[in-house]
Amino acid sequence: MQSFDFLPAIMPDSAVVFASPHSGRCYPSDFLAASMLDPIILRSSEDAYVDRFLRAAPAAGAPVLLGGVPRAYVDYNRAASELDPALITGVSARGLNPRISSGLGVIPRVVAGGRAIYRGKITRAEAEMRLRLYWHPYHDKLTQILAEQRARHGRAILLDMHSMPRDAVSMNGQHTSLRPDIVLGDRFGASAHSEITEAVAAVFTAAGLRVARNSPFAGAYITQRHGLPSSGQHAIQIEIDRGLYLDERKVSPSSSFDSFQNVMDGIVRDLVAIGRSDTIPLAAE
Repeated sequence: MQSFDFLPAIMPDSAVVFASPHSGRCYPSDFLAASMLDPIILRSSEDAYVDRFLRAAPAAGAPVLLGGVPRAYVDYNRAASELDPALITGVSARGLNPRISSGLGVIPRVVAGGRAIYRGKITRAEAEMRLRLYWHPYHDKLTQILAEQRARHGRAILLDMHSMPRDAVSMNGQHTSLRPDIVLGDRFGASAHSEITEAVAAVFTAAGLRVARNSPFAGAYITQRHGLPSSGQHAIQIEIDRGLYLDERKVSPSSSFDSFQNVMDGIVRDLVAIGRSDTIPLAAE
């Protein structure tokens, strides 16, 4: 297994960077043996096949960084310090946050629906090995890519791609017909300037998709760490409704996958265009 897969831009003429940290689906054999879950249930936390929606990016002018291992094994969208004492031996219970307490630390204890992955605990050495081999190289590479974009274009725009379960936003009391297809998270403006978030929203809206902002997903660790708008580095988390393309029960492409992928090809090309200097002037930042 590798920590990431990097697809460089063919002609790097855009400040946009795409990332898909949770679409990894290569499960180590020893991990599968240690888990008490059916392999399909184990995959329920994946942003399954989101990486395929980024196929048009390199030719359009933007690089792509893909997570190399599944989210159930290492979660790139958590801080390396978010270790779960209920799962990992030798970890202090002090300083727990709600994510860790619910089993969704950097080494997850559960998958979607709160279903426990392991029969018992794993060692601290095992957890640190996973961080060393996968988590740190991924974030080091992402930091490098964003620095190169800023040096080349004067800014960097990270679009951190994720997927959300079909029922993720139906819990908010919204009528089904009003449920968003896309949720953009910019940490309420802390990780990206509003002009860029509005431009991203406009691309999805023009494609006929309903867009919400910061609810119920405002952005997690990646946007918090890499979104530095005062330095010209912007990060937006993008959640796509899995019901648009995925059979969630089987974790496999649905009958609408190909047509939605074609829609996403056009969306990706339009998102890349946002990062060209003639689209949103640097003065707006």
